[in-house]
Amino acid sequence: MMDPALLTQILNAALMGLIGAVVFAAIGLVSGTDETTTLAPLTLLVVLLGVPPEGVFTFFLAGAVAKHMTHAVPTALLGIPGDTMATPLLQDANVLRNLGVPHIALRKMVSGAIIAAFLAVPLAVLFAVMLAPFGPTITKAAPWIFVGAAVLIAYFSGGRWASVAVLVPFVVLIIALQTLTAKYNVKLSISYFLGIAIGPLVADLFSVISPADRNRMKRDSARTFQLAPDVKGGSGYFPNPFKVLDRKQTGWTMATAAVSSATFVFSPVAMTVVLGELVGSRVKHAYHRLTTVLSARNGVTEATYIAEALIPLIAFGLPLSPVAAGPAAPLFNAPPRFTVDSVAGTSHNLHDMLSHWEFLGYGLLAVTLAALVSYPFAMNFARRAALFVSRKVSHEAIIATFIGLIFVISIWEGQFLGLLVIMTMGLIGGLLSRVLGFNSGVQFMGYYTAVLTVPALVKLFA
Repeated sequence: MMDPALLTQILNAALMGLIGAVVFAAIGLVSGTDETTTLAPLTLLVVLLGVPPEGVFTFFLAGAVAKHMTHAVPTALLGIPGDTMATPLLQDANVLRNLGVPHIALRKMVSGAIIAAFLAVPLAVLFAVMLAPFGPTITKAAPWIFVGAAVLIAYFSGGRWASVAVLVPFVVLIIALQTLTAKYNVKLSISYFLGIAIGPLVADLFSVISPADRNRMKRDSARTFQLAPDVKGGSGYFPNPFKVLDRKQTGWTMATAAVSSATFVFSPVAMTVVLGELVGSRVKHAYHRLTTVLSARNGVTEATYIAEALIPLIAFGLPLSPVAAGPAAPLFNAPPRFTVDSVAGTSHNLHDMLSHWEFLGYGLLAVTLAALVSYPFAMNFARRAALFVSRKVSHEAIIATFIGLIFVISIWEGQFLGLLVIMTMGLIGGLLSRVLGFNSGVQFMGYYTAVLTVPALVKLFA
C-alpha cells in the first residue's frame, strides 16, 4: 500500500500541475504574452505562498508545456506569434495559412510539441544525472562560469557584440543599485529579477508618454484578423499524435527534441531556428517541408524549455541557462524559501529538496497533465478559442494584471526602494532590449554575474 505521505505529495503536485496547465493553456491563446513576463511571476507567487517543492516544480513545468502547445493557436490561425518562442514558427505557419490549411499547421505543431515533451523529460534528467558528478566542481567555479555563460549567451543574442559590450555597464548599474539600497538596510533580489522580466512593458509605458516616441506606436486603424474556417480532422477527441505526423515528421521531431534536450546554454529561439533550418534542408517537397519544419520546431520549443530548466536545476542547483536565469529563475532563487549563495556559489532550492527520481516522476506527471488539458483543447476548440480571445479578451488588461502583481511583490520585498529598483531595471533593460537586442536572457545572466562574479573578483584582488 502506498505511503499516505507520498500519496499526499503526489495529489498536491497533481493539483498544482493541473492549475498550471489550465492557467497557461489559456494564457498561451493570447498573442504576444512573453514566457518570462507570465511564467516567472506566477511561479514566484506559488513559491512565496509556501506550496511544497513538488507542487512548485509540477506547476512550472505543466504551465510551460501547456503554453508551448496553445501558443500554436494564434500563430497558426491568426498569423500572430503566441509568444517569443513562437516567432520562428510564424513564417512557415503564414505560408500554410495563405494556402488555406492553417488547421494542418496547427495539428502538426501541437502534435510535435506533445511528442517532444514526453521525450525531453527523461532525456533531460538523464543528461543532468550524467553531469551531476561534476556538480561540486562546477559549483565552486560558478562565479567564473556565470561570466563565461553571460558572454556566450550575449554573443548569441540579437545584439551580438553590442550585447557583450553592454554587459559591463549593465552589471555596474546593478552593483550601484545594490549599494544604494544597502545604505537603507534593504537587500533586494526578486525586484531585480522582476524588473528585467517586464522590461519591454515598462519601456513601452514610458514611450507612450513621450511625444518623441509616441508616433512610433500610433495606429491608423484597429487591428484586424482573418480567421480561417474550422476544419475538423475527424480523428476523435484525443487524436494520436503519431498518426497526425507521418513517420518522417515523427523521426525529425524526436531527433531534434533529443538534440535540444542535451543542450542548456544556448538561446531557445536560436536552437529553434537552427534545428528548423537543418530539418528544412533535408526535406525536398515544399509542402512536406513546411509541415515537417513546423512540427520539429514546435517540438524544439518544448524540449529546449524543459532541458534548460531541468539540467541546471538537477545537476547544479544554479541557473546556468537562459531559461533557468529567466522564466525558471524562481525555482532557483526566491528568497526566503529558495536561495543561491552569492559568495560560496551554493544553493538551497529544488535541487536540494527533490531527488532525481522525483524530478523524473513529477516531470512526467506535469507533461501528462499539460497534454490532457492543452492537446485535445488545441485540436478540437482552437478556432472558437482564438475567436473569443481576439474579440473579447483585452491583451492590455492581461498585461496590466501581471504588472500589478509584480509591483505588489516588489513593494512586499523592499517597499518604495523595491518599486524604484523594478522601474529602473525595467526601463533600462527594456530600452536596451529594443535598441541593441540585449534581451532578457542576457540581462538575467548579467544579474547573476553581478551577485556572483563581482564579489568573487573583489575577494580575489582584495
